[in-house]
Amino acid sequence: MTTPKQLLVQAAARNNAEWCAAMSRSHGLAGDFTAQSWAAPVRTPLYYPDAVTLVPGADPAALAARIDTVAPGASVKDSFADLDLVEAGFQVLFEAQWIHRPARAAATGADLAWDVVGDPDALRAWALAWDDGAGHADLFRAELLDDPATFVLAGQSADGHVVVGAVASRSDRVVGISNVFALDGSPDAAWPLVLDAVQRLFPTLPVVGYEHGDDLAVALRHGFEPVGPLRIWLHG
Repeated sequence: MTTPKQLLVQAAARNNAEWCAAMSRSHGLAGDFTAQSWAAPVRTPLYYPDAVTLVPGADPAALAARIDTVAPGASVKDSFADLDLVEAGFQVLFEAQWIHRPARAAATGADLAWDVVGDPDALRAWALAWDDGAGHADLFRAELLDDPATFVLAGQSADGHVVVGAVASRSDRVVGISNVFALDGSPDAAWPLVLDAVQRLFPTLPVVGYEHGDDLAVALRHGFEPVGPLRIWLHG
């Protein structure tokens, strides 16, 4: 019998795969979905996996055959932490937890103006704030704005500068949150503000995502619960 947590993990994995697909499309890369996984045949954008499993027990050989393991950097998001990809030349990069927060009413009194980014100039300003000088702001391209399920959230200070942000990816049953940041560098500062904005936009949808290490501890402090493990595999 499938448990409620297993259903949540499947919903979170599908949501995350759809976000990875949207990011890849914005870079001109076409992946495809099967019953077991989403995968792209060429290297995906920085920080994004070449494949994401959608159900437990995916065939590891079939999965590896759908991605490019010749070019350096191939990675797989093993959504149920149940694959053995060692024989295919992969090693575990890190382990994490899917997280879930039930739908709830938004808090009141957030002293921040929130917008859903809607034009290339605003997206660039958001990306520069997200990147904070690391040199990867070009990851977020204007084509991403064409995806109807992607909401780039920008929290602005009184002078109009982006100081907090995140990406919300809407699917049928959940909304996924990624790329959470605050310019003061504190996830503890970012999460309450981001969650308030998300709950205003999607008041009936549970919130999902994944975190590990210190970032997982922060998410748990802000009302999330861990619902299942995942692994990121990197081809070596």
